[in-house]
Amino acid sequence: MIGIRHGWAGLISIDTVPLKWDNVSSIINLGGTILHTTRTNPFTRPNGPETVLSNIRSLGLDALVAVGGEDTLSVAARLAEMGLKVVGVPKTIDNDIVDTDVTFGFDSAINATVEAIDRIQTTSESHDRIMVVEVMGRHAGWIAAYSGIASGANVVLVPEEPLDLEQVSDFLKKRHQSGETASIVVVGEGCSVIGTSPGDSSKVDEFGHPRLGGIGDLLAKEIEKRVGIETRAVVLGHVVRGGAPSAGDRILATRLGIAAAEAVKNQEYGVMVCFRGNVLSKVPLSDIVGKMKNLDRETLTILQDFKI
Repeated sequence: MIGIRHGWAGLISIDTVPLKWDNVSSIINLGGTILHTTRTNPFTRPNGPETVLSNIRSLGLDALVAVGGEDTLSVAARLAEMGLKVVGVPKTIDNDIVDTDVTFGFDSAINATVEAIDRIQTTSESHDRIMVVEVMGRHAGWIAAYSGIASGANVVLVPEEPLDLEQVSDFLKKRHQSGETASIVVVGEGCSVIGTSPGDSSKVDEFGHPRLGGIGDLLAKEIEKRVGIETRAVVLGHVVRGGAPSAGDRILATRLGIAAAEAVKNQEYGVMVCFRGNVLSKVPLSDIVGKMKNLDRETLTILQDFKI
């Protein structure tokens, strides 16, 4: 068994590492990935898909297990249609892959984000400030919603439902006029507040996604101007992707890994192993292409009533 380093890029240039027991027996408590990662899309490279399939044959691989988010798994689905024997495993801190209740990485990211917001809350209270905390989440607001609720944030903004900046400012102004001296605003990086842009659309990655970042700074400046209270922005970003994984993520990753190994053993290819209702199952990879799991209506309703 071998691991492909740097994702699909490692199958274009053949960058592999052996996966013997000694290589993996002590990695359960490590964050990130020992195989590293990349944003390479073989379908944007000249003869990329053909090169990947050719290199898989030259390596003598019986099958491939693709671990990643919607972009990685969509590539896997397209290659499966070209004959690749592949099993997908959903992994992303954004928790936005359809047909699975949760992805490993999400729980760890939430725990790290809540811990950070708790610390930021202390600073906010000691300096009588409004603090805007920008968290990851391009199109789906799972991290913003769950970390905002768990930390007791005063305003939570998510990409699914952009809010009027005037409404946000009016709420914060009334809150501080009532005697409150500190507030926390949590915003997903992909949130588009009415009248603003979530990112520079001229800069995109190999999957066509705009490179985001900056909504926190923009909000902080606009809120301070409208409310008249000193406002600072903190971008957590990639800081929540490191560190030791939570116990929940360790268990989920182990269960999904076993399910993927069993699928390969049974020659069940072109599927993604998933976790639904505390039960492991499989769905066709083709079912997830071009889809995204956004926040459910119940969570969105909670956020609408969550301003405190």
